[in-house]
Amino acid sequence: EGQARASLIQDDGSVYPLPGKLLFSDISVDPSTNQITLRSEFPNPQLDLLPGSYVRVRLQQAMQRDGLSVPQRAVLRDSAGVPKVLVVDDQARISERQVELGSAQGDRWAVSEGLRAGERVVVEGLQHVKAGDQVQIAADTPSIVQHNGQ
Repeated sequence: EGQARASLIQDDGSVYPLPGKLLFSDISVDPSTNQITLRSEFPNPQLDLLPGSYVRVRLQQAMQRDGLSVPQRAVLRDSAGVPKVLVVDDQARISERQVELGSAQGDRWAVSEGLRAGERVVVEGLQHVKAGDQVQIAADTPSIVQHNGQ
């Protein structure tokens, strides 16, 4: 309850059959290795795992069922580092919208504020358009703002 689930990746690449849980995560990144220290616990009824071993672990991130995501390439940052996207409205006009980003999920950013499901966001040619421009959208272009609940 409330703990991240973990999967242990064995030396041969297979996944250890029993799921574990994250017990501890360091708050700082080691600048020389770009790594953080984690402590996980796994059941070990067959004594296959040795105490203190270093292993690869895959952690399951929280997924917001009704969350939205956009391709990472659609996100611009202003001089202060504030994330923004270019949104195309019903009149095919572009407006700039500040967004609140969550975690990266593959090649997408989770968006916690600033967009609604189904809105159209500029992904290609961002350097050629600006707020106020009118654009033409190909008829078969789907919305790239995805709703995780689908």
